[in-house]
Amino acid sequence: MKSMPPPLPLLCSSAFVVLLLLLCRPLVANGRATPPSPGWPSAAQPALQPAPTASGGVASADGAAAVLPAAAGPPPLAVIVVERHHHLRTELIAAIVISSVASVVITVAALYAFLLWRRSRRALHSKDTQSIDTARIAFVPMLNSFNSYKATKKSAAAMMDYTSLEAATEKFSESNVLGVCGFGSVYKANFDGRLAAAVKRLDGGAGAHDCEKEFENELDLLGKIRHPNIVSLVGFCIHEENRFIVYELMENGSLDSQLHGPSHGSALSWHIRMKIALDTARGLEYLHEHCNPPVIHRDLKSSNILLDSDFSAKISDFGLAVISGNHSKGNLKLSGTMGYVAPEYLLDGKLTEKSDVYAFGVVLLELLLGRKPVEKMAQSQCQSIVTWAMPQLTDRSKLPNIIDPMIKNTMDLKHLYQVAAVAVLCVQPEPSYRPLITDVLHSLVPLVPMELGGTLRISPESPYATQMQSPI
Repeated sequence: MKSMPPPLPLLCSSAFVVLLLLLCRPLVANGRATPPSPGWPSAAQPALQPAPTASGGVASADGAAAVLPAAAGPPPLAVIVVERHHHLRTELIAAIVISSVASVVITVAALYAFLLWRRSRRALHSKDTQSIDTARIAFVPMLNSFNSYKATKKSAAAMMDYTSLEAATEKFSESNVLGVCGFGSVYKANFDGRLAAAVKRLDGGAGAHDCEKEFENELDLLGKIRHPNIVSLVGFCIHEENRFIVYELMENGSLDSQLHGPSHGSALSWHIRMKIALDTARGLEYLHEHCNPPVIHRDLKSSNILLDSDFSAKISDFGLAVISGNHSKGNLKLSGTMGYVAPEYLLDGKLTEKSDVYAFGVVLLELLLGRKPVEKMAQSQCQSIVTWAMPQLTDRSKLPNIIDPMIKNTMDLKHLYQVAAVAVLCVQPEPSYRPLITDVLHSLVPLVPMELGGTLRISPESPYATQMQSPI
């Protein structure tokens, strides 16, 4: 436990109070009034006066009558009483003023000590948080090499120097392009020739406002999220009208490029595909169930599911993500990708966590069938994977015939039927019929081998044991 600096101003204020009390003691001595001046009768001991005679005079000591002036005696007594009361009132006012000043000084000193204490606590907390965040980011050596490095208020990401990004991407060469996003491209970057990352370049242009909004939204959310199945934010850069976001590099690219690229999914075995589905479900469950408040991704698709060297999946691109709440067509701009957008969101603008579940169901169909979410037909017509596959997914005699040829006859049919049933539930038109992502997760765990993060046990004699081997 870290030591806290003692609030010295508070200790000094206590000593000051004791000193004030000592200075105020002469005002009242042990609770007794100050004795009267010599030569005047005291109120406690009245002066003895000669007894009056019958003639109106007073008797002298030898018994003779003496005539005294009428004004002798009483007036001096009245004067001393007035002066004494005035003196006591002055002392009382002085005591009140001194005590008031002392109270103000004590209050100010205590407040100052409290502010020092809070500032020291915040400094310690900030230091601990930064150390934790730094430990979680795998690119700390790279961050330390930048000339311009500072933490932002929005996130723990680093502000990177544009010159460093330009050098790492070879001036954003076309040969380093990893993919295309809504407002720009993603480039592979090599820092110092040994540390790799992915740099997303957002070009303002006509959609400058939306681009800026998505940039800030992604920095804000990814700066707070830490999960193995959500891509890690490394840093960012602002240069003129361009915005740059730097992520950890995912060596195997996106699920979209693996399924629909030149390899046509040949690198993805059945077990690897189930691992990708399970990892994606875990990432979504974290957003829906463990973030406070919950986060709706709103643009889940195969191109936003990235794969590392072990084909572990991570969800990326949080530019359109929103906090869960009362979203309707009037207060939220319709956004997303055709083929993945839930019907209730597309028609009525109603957005909930079940919208992400629908998009997940479409991704699951892509993994099963190897088809794109929307395919062009004759005469500029399009057909969605959901519309095409739904009648055949529930027919066990037809289902094995529509499976992606790359994985056909490589899985246990019982597992195939179970995954197809999960996909059918996720893409139901009515949101209330769709399961929670937690239920989907629990359904997939038994179908993924233990070595890949599930609970399925595969014996060495099983004909599907070869599927456990990494395709690379």
